[in-house]
This record gives sequence, C-alpha cells and structure tokens, in this order.
Amino acid sequence: MGTGNIRAAVVQSATTLFDSRGAVALVDKWAAKARAEGARLVVFPEAYVGGYPKGSTFGGVVGGRTDEGREEFARYHRAAIEVPGPVTDQLGAIASKHGLHLVVGVVERDGGTLYCGVVFLAPDGTLLGKRRKLMPTGAERMVWGFGDGSTMDVHDTALGKLGAVICWENLMPAARMAMYHQGIELYCAPTADGRDSHHATMRHIAQEGRCFVLTANQVMRVADFPADHERPYGDDPDTVVSRGGSSIIGPLGQVLAGPVYDDEALLVADLDMGELARAKYDFDATGHYARPDVFQLHVNWSPQRAVTPRAASSHGGPVQAVSA
Repeated sequence: MGTGNIRAAVVQSATTLFDSRGAVALVDKWAAKARAEGARLVVFPEAYVGGYPKGSTFGGVVGGRTDEGREEFARYHRAAIEVPGPVTDQLGAIASKHGLHLVVGVVERDGGTLYCGVVFLAPDGTLLGKRRKLMPTGAERMVWGFGDGSTMDVHDTALGKLGAVICWENLMPAARMAMYHQGIELYCAPTADGRDSHHATMRHIAQEGRCFVLTANQVMRVADFPADHERPYGDDPDTVVSRGGSSIIGPLGQVLAGPVYDDEALLVADLDMGELARAKYDFDATGHYARPDVFQLHVNWSPQRAVTPRAASSHGGPVQAVSA
C-alpha cells in the first residue's frame, strides 16, 4: 500500500468532437499546466479524444435509421482511435515530455465497432493498458459496443494501484467490488454525468473503496460543437450542454477539490497515500468487512470474442471457429 504524498490533477475542459487531432493538442496543453502545478497524475474526462456527441440521435429510432445518421456515425468512426495506435503513441509522447501518468478518456475503434474507453500512459510514454466501458448507457448503445472483463485491470504504478471505472459503471456494485478486490488506490472516474447526484456517488465510492477518487467531466457549450452538429440545446452559443462537476475525494469521503460546475478548471490536490491504510482500519470491503460465507462475487476476466482462433487444422492452416 502506497505511502507519501502525490499531487494529482483532474482536467475539466471542452474538447473537439469528431477531431482527435485537436483533442490530443488539448491533452498536451492541460498536461503542461498540470505539470507546472507539480502534478504527477492527470485524469481527463470520458470520451475526451473522439468526443462525447451529446444531443446526437445518429438518425436512430425504433425500427429505423436514416442515411444522415449513418453518415454521422461514419464521421464519428473516422475520429475514433486505435488502441494501441498512432494516437496512443502521441499521448505517450505527451506523458513522457511532461513526466506524467495520464488517464485519458477515448473513443476506441476496433474494426467496425466503437468502444468508450480509457487509456493509461506512464511517464516514460509506455501504454500501460486500456479499459473498455462494460455497459454503454441509454442511446450510447447505438454507437458504442460493450466491453468485457478482460480490461478491468488495476495497474501497479510507482504512484499506487491505478484504475478506472467509467461514468455509470460507477453505479454497478459488482464492477466496483472487482476493482476493490484488486486493491485500487487511485480510482479514476471519467464521466459525462454532471448531475449533483454524481458528486454524492463519488463521495460514497471513496468511502466504500477506501481509495482516492478522481472524477473528470467535460464542460461543453453549444459553441464548442461543430456548426453542423444537431442543436437540441438551441442556438445560443453560451448555452451549457455539459456542466462538469469534476472533483477529487479522499478515502474517508472528504472533498479535496471541487466540484466545479459550468467553467473549465484544473483541479489539483495533494493525496496522502498513508491515509489509505488509516482508512481501512475500520472498513475493507473485500477484506475484514467482507462476509464471504454470505456473499461471493464471480468475475469473468476472460476476453469475449465472436471469432476465436483455434489450433492449426489437419491441413496445417489456422482454423477460425464462430461462437454460437
């Protein structure tokens, strides 16, 4: 369990929908600001690279899709990134340049499917891993696929045990327990949820997991969306579409920074890693406060694939088996 102090930062800012190159430039800008503040860890919002298309319908209704909606999805698909790939290389270079651990929300492209994900970059530029959101919420399911348990990793870093749970995954008790089981200490929660209740959820999770929680959300106004984006929020460029609510919470539920609403901000806090052991003195959700004789959680950590490579066939070539 970690000791000492770590300065961490959470970025609350607008990003560039359908424009990953612009988003990478923003990551560099905010990373530089965080480093200037002495941060060693920086957390960015959900779908920061690729964009969260709030208000888009993609032409989808029950029983039908439109040609215009298909074209918008194709545009979104082009803006998504491969993991690993050229954009994660660029993010790694930013992490290395500023000597930071970066946790960045991305829209990942894997073949014809998009996933809401998070990538973890080390200060030497290494891609530590990725998370894919297990359960897209509501209309997100039209454009994002479902993740599986194989990316629910907690990474053992020089700062501490680092992991991420995305947006409404934080309302899934089993997902949280899987992270607590791995000893998560730096619980990152990129989100698109700006409601007051999200802040309450973050404080609860910090107390439940006896971990530091760092949650990051975008602040987006109508003016921040492309001119040809759907306008369900009206035409006033100053109308707030995503209000933020980012914060940093300590392992006893104490608010260390935020929440901030309606404005861009860099939230910074010093995390006393020794507080983790002190907090677990009287509560450890998967340790001395657990009751495995009453409750047990079974987690499938295996990747789930539609097509699984098999051993070479009798003809010496690879055989592909399609799952039922």
